[in-house]
Amino acid sequence: MLSGSLLDPPVPTPLLVAALVIIIAVILVCAFGVVHEAEHLAHRLGDPYGSLVLTLSIVLIEVVLISAVMLGPGKQETIARDSVMAVSMIILNAVVGLSLLLGGLKRGGMRHNSTGTSSYLALIVVLSSLAFALPAMIGVGGSYTPAQVIPIVVLTLALYAFFLIRQMGPQAADFREVDPTLLGAEEPPAGDTPSLDGTAPAARPAIGQVLAEHRSEILWRVLLLVVTVLPIVLLSHDMATLLDDGLGRMGAPVALAGILIAMIVFLPESITSVRAALRGEVQRVSNLCHGALVSTVGLTIPAVLIIGSLTGQTVVLAETPTNLLMLGVTLLLTVTTFSAKKVTAMHGAAHLVVFAVYGLTVFA
Repeated sequence: MLSGSLLDPPVPTPLLVAALVIIIAVILVCAFGVVHEAEHLAHRLGDPYGSLVLTLSIVLIEVVLISAVMLGPGKQETIARDSVMAVSMIILNAVVGLSLLLGGLKRGGMRHNSTGTSSYLALIVVLSSLAFALPAMIGVGGSYTPAQVIPIVVLTLALYAFFLIRQMGPQAADFREVDPTLLGAEEPPAGDTPSLDGTAPAARPAIGQVLAEHRSEILWRVLLLVVTVLPIVLLSHDMATLLDDGLGRMGAPVALAGILIAMIVFLPESITSVRAALRGEVQRVSNLCHGALVSTVGLTIPAVLIIGSLTGQTVVLAETPTNLLMLGVTLLLTVTTFSAKKVTAMHGAAHLVVFAVYGLTVFA
């Protein structure tokens, strides 16, 4: 508001850089604030509810930023594709790879709950195919036709909603840490219902009891979380406009804007994931990373398709052959990694190499 017409294009380069630095700094501070409140809620609610609050908070920020870019000036036909693809590579390779590498070096082999992780990966494979591969096969120019948008949005949201219902209800135990003392046990102690993987019994109070006992604290933290998101929403449009202008002057690849948005949004959650790995909580790493990607694809793609339909914009989702190859290698490596009984530092190193190669393809 104070800048007035100073930020109207064309913005002088020094002012553009300074404004971008300030805006990104504020967005990062607010993002860490969102994570701070979400982590307190996660501690109070326990997994998988706590991790879900954190991932949905981060995904909300990303949806806001991508929507701001789409509604901003200029043609942004591929911003959603580039951002979600960047998120996929960053989460599945950079964050998971770094977490497994550091956690494996400190803790050795770490056991995860294979049932819960498999559920995540099943959705990631299906949703990624709908987002990046199918538009190239049945769409026009890499975009879904208007007649195809509605069924794709409905199917994506229906699958994601069903996943949330199962994760928060009957299959909640599948997303908790494995208790080593129960591995190989023939029968669980009376009254405990661990999953087939031998997860720890649900020692925590039921979610309804937690909500009843700590209603004031939970409502207050949710309110703080929403208030902390507001500056991100208000500044996102200006950031998108300046970022597009700056990258255009540099002659940078179009996909770099999506990568920068993904890096800004997921930095706080990346730090949280690494901390969890260092504590040996590899299932929390999966809940944070794989859960974030499921939420990102399951919510962002329907959101941008709806925005595109309402505004008459073309939304190009079909990926290039190179990126489809990188995505296929990433999904195959992810399934291979988490099909093992224990994940190790070697798995993490392999994921980091794939991410480095992805970085090379962006500038190729």
